[in-house]
This record gives sequence, C-alpha cells and structure tokens, in this order.
Amino acid sequence: MQVVAITQARIGSSRLPGKILREVNGQSLLEIHLQRISAAATIQKLIVATTLEPGIEPVLGIMKKLGVQYFQGSTDDVLDRFYQAVKDIRPDYVIRLTADCPLIDPRLIDKVVQYTLGHQLDYCSNTLEENYPDGQDIEVFRFAALEKAWQEATLPSDREHVTPFIRRHSDFIGGTTFKAANFNEGVQLGGLRMTVDEQRDLDVITQLITQLGTGATMGAYAEFLRTNPAIQSINSEIKRNEGYQKSLNNDQ
Repeated sequence: MQVVAITQARIGSSRLPGKILREVNGQSLLEIHLQRISAAATIQKLIVATTLEPGIEPVLGIMKKLGVQYFQGSTDDVLDRFYQAVKDIRPDYVIRLTADCPLIDPRLIDKVVQYTLGHQLDYCSNTLEENYPDGQDIEVFRFAALEKAWQEATLPSDREHVTPFIRRHSDFIGGTTFKAANFNEGVQLGGLRMTVDEQRDLDVITQLITQLGTGATMGAYAEFLRTNPAIQSINSEIKRNEGYQKSLNNDQ
C-alpha cells in the first residue's frame, strides 16, 4: 500500500503575497509545514506541487534544502498539477495538503489515513463537516479517484480546488461514484483558525509558534487559543473557504 502526500504551494496570493516564505523565529512557514508533514508515519513520499510563477525560486530552494521532491505545473489548474505530480508513481492513495497550513498535525494525518484504509474508502476528509480548526485540513483519496476527476472535471472551481468533483460524486453527499466519509473524533474546534490567508492569520501563527514552538500538537495549539481569547479574536472574523466560494461564483 503506497501513500503519497502532495502539498500545494505557490508564491502568489492576493491577500498576503509570498505568505509561505514569511518567517517566524528564523524559519519560513513552508519549511515548518514540510517538517511537520514529514513526521507522519503513514506517508511513503512527500511531493510539493508548485508552480512556474515568477519569483518561485526561493520556494524551490527550500525544497532542495530539505531534500523534498517537487513538481512545477499549472497555476490555476491545480487538479492537473496534482495529477501530473503523481501520475508516474500511481500510488494507492494520495493525501492532499496545502502549504498555507503551517501547523498541520502529523498525528492527525496518520489518523485520517488509517481511518481511510481501515474503511476502504475512496475519499475521506476531516473537512466534510467543519469540526477541526481551519488549517488542520486533510483529504485522503484513491489515486483512481484523482485520475477520474482529472479526466472528467470541467468546472473551473473543480480544476482549481482539486477535490470538489470527488466530493460531489461521493455517497457522503448523495452521489454514487465514490465511497466517502468524514473523519472526526468528537472534536468541536471549527471556529479556530491556524491557517494563513491574511496578515491577521500570520499574527496568530506567530503567537502560537513563539509560545509553543513548531512541534506542538493541534490540541495544544487549540487550547492556547481557547485560553487566550484576545489572540484568538485577531483572525476569528475571517470566513472559512473564501477562496472556494469565489471560485464557485466565477463558475457562473
């Protein structure tokens, strides 16, 4: 059973340009992100799916420094970028992560993977129901599902966000093509943000890393936010998945 993690990373961002290169205590957010992913025991290979954008060289430099494989592809057709990054490997399962989630928990990655394999799912995520903090988003799906989406998805939003086609055709949402499930261990932390879309998010991440370091669990970061409401409130008004909603609007 081969499981490959792909994290998408680009330099452009309308709200916080170059955000994955921003540093906290001398480390870039991308480097922190990749180091945390690498601690997951269920991952056989990690690939960064990045772009050919101007200014991407510092991103490539981080991958070379850490010895992480990368693939450069389309900026807007991220589904194609994911597929091209892994098509020659053809693993059994792919984990989708995003580089704007620097504090992704490797233990949580392992739990979602193990749940997916144990239930023989085509697709599993802890985001079908938004009970985990924004920034702890994990999707696991069969390579065959990714390939079918790559072949058949035509909506711009499906191409830009990789998995909407799979989710929409899953039995979790009423479809019949893919067997899917939401992962949750009873967590109710959906109101917390550990992602980086805006400067306010970066301010919160800086506080989390400064206070707890880069190796803490999701639970420890969440408890810090819950017991420090002034810090939690810095970015609490930012809506989740604004980028996807914008893409849906553009479909029309």
